[in-house]
Amino acid sequence: MWVEVICGLVIYRVFRRFFFCDDDDDIEAFSSSSSALFSVAHRLEKLYGGKAYVGLRIPDADTSSRQNIDVILVTKGEAMIISVKNLSGLVSIDTDGRWVCTGGGSKHKTERHLDPVVETKQQIAILESYLEQRGVVLPEGYLSCKVVFPNPNFRTIESSYFPSEVITYEQWMKMKPESKTTFPGWIKGAFRGGKKEMQESIQQNLSFILSTAPMWDRIELKGNKFILGEFLEFKGKQDDIQALRNIRRSKVSRLIFQKTSMFGLAYSKLQVLYSPRDYRNGGVSSSEWKEISVRLSTEALFQPQSSSKVCKFKLSSIISVSLSA
Repeated sequence: MWVEVICGLVIYRVFRRFFFCDDDDDIEAFSSSSSALFSVAHRLEKLYGGKAYVGLRIPDADTSSRQNIDVILVTKGEAMIISVKNLSGLVSIDTDGRWVCTGGGSKHKTERHLDPVVETKQQIAILESYLEQRGVVLPEGYLSCKVVFPNPNFRTIESSYFPSEVITYEQWMKMKPESKTTFPGWIKGAFRGGKKEMQESIQQNLSFILSTAPMWDRIELKGNKFILGEFLEFKGKQDDIQALRNIRRSKVSRLIFQKTSMFGLAYSKLQVLYSPRDYRNGGVSSSEWKEISVRLSTEALFQPQSSSKVCKFKLSSIISVSLSA
């Protein structure tokens, strides 16, 4: 009997290790990767204006799958796909074109990666095809791409060895705001000579399509941390789950969580504010927020992007959740 109990415990621990991320290291790794995307997007908007769209999942008709695009920056007259690589360590390019990262992370192992510039250039054709399916044909050269390495531990022997599409950490930190009447020097500017009315029309249509395009769900945690992935379900007491039954991605676009207390005493309940989805307004509702209250112990199951593991978060540790349609 004891053998059966021990075997059962071993199987249970192995199962949780490979399919659930219960420890802080797993969550920190997922958060670090996703937060880098939002940090880059926010800085690009401050530097060059426009609007940055994060965590898109663009349908690829050729492969019948979805292509993950980190960031798309839309400015006046142009748009750019930004691939964010949070590599840490000494990075070089091997003779076969693969990128070799040595000494990064806690294990100081060597990793080999496919050429990120080639991968990002392929996303241009996929995005153009998707936009055409939704009725927007971009002028030639309107879309371009860059690969950003924002990790301060990213190092190179000689940055000039990399393609012009690459922005190393050193280059990234040296970028300065440019006049809002001019375009960033690293954006090609192929469409600057077009008519203003045409530019504005394309920008408006492009912005609407990207705001309603498939995206990863996102969790915002304390400390300005984000995790992209897929929201699965709520877990908790039956009456709390019953109260949350109307929160479905088809009906709700965003949730905000706030602790509440009675008469200044210890927090006893969690207030859940949620915004009904409005498909006519880019997926964001302009109506009033609705609210419900649940126990602090209520949890959310969330599967991070590119991971087979499922993370369990107490709602009290979450600031907000955004759900893709």
